[in-house]
Amino acid sequence: MAPNRLARSVSIVSAVVLIMVLAASAISCGQAKQSSDKIGVAVTILPQAEFAESIGGDRINVTVMVPPGADPHTTELTPSKMTEVAEAKMYAKVGSGIEFELSYMDKIEAVNKNMLVVDCSKGIELVTSVDPNEPGIDPHIWVSPLNAKIMVQNICDGLVQVDPANKDYYEQNGDAYLQKLDALDQEIRSSLANIKNRAFIVLHPAWGYFARDYDLEQIPIEIGGKEPSAQDITRIIDEAKQRNIKIIFASPQFNPQMAEVIANEIGGKVVLIDPLAKDYIDNLRMVLDEMVQAME
Repeated sequence: MAPNRLARSVSIVSAVVLIMVLAASAISCGQAKQSSDKIGVAVTILPQAEFAESIGGDRINVTVMVPPGADPHTTELTPSKMTEVAEAKMYAKVGSGIEFELSYMDKIEAVNKNMLVVDCSKGIELVTSVDPNEPGIDPHIWVSPLNAKIMVQNICDGLVQVDPANKDYYEQNGDAYLQKLDALDQEIRSSLANIKNRAFIVLHPAWGYFARDYDLEQIPIEIGGKEPSAQDITRIIDEAKQRNIKIIFASPQFNPQMAEVIANEIGGKVVLIDPLAKDYIDNLRMVLDEMVQAME
């Protein structure tokens, strides 16, 4: 090949490569800008992530402080989560006294003083814990769809405050999700309407608000975060036999050994129900199905 033609070929190839590099760079910068345009929202637990994402859609990025499978009563705040929350414009805390927030909310607020903190429990009637010896507030407010409606509205109001330009978008999405929660509430009421044995035994007492709102009785094995005594176990076994309860509910976040001991004594079985699943509506439908079967 002649030198001039070879030089022209090299120049053309170089130009093509340069164009491809610039195009890739532009795409990358565009993606970064698109990502940076999103509102950073931090939440404590996974159900709140579904609430926030259902309202905020593609206009927000959500950081969950308590990861899947972790227990918000014992989870520690990690440096990586601190880095993420430092960039957030809004933090939606549960607000009902869950241990993670009691331990770390001050640090979270200190690292990002300009961040709006939304209290999801605002407007919710809090109930006391089931342990008469350790009075306090039951923090598991989100397991009730009626409470979830209030939490969703609080998150929506917060997003409107930090991003008023998209007020209509957030409110329309919020209304659509509230309608889904209304439908879920009616489905639960209908499914439980004819259930006569309305008591259920659970390892960790996370379902108090669900029980309150649907006229059920939660019988916990674990009280005050402590394993039951031999006397407590005997009492629960006797109560299960008297009420013909054959299902012991446990949560994936806790060791089910104690639940299995009681289930073996009553000739029953342990069934896992998750109070912290992200797919909130579908998860509560599964919980409902399990409870109906257990109480029939």
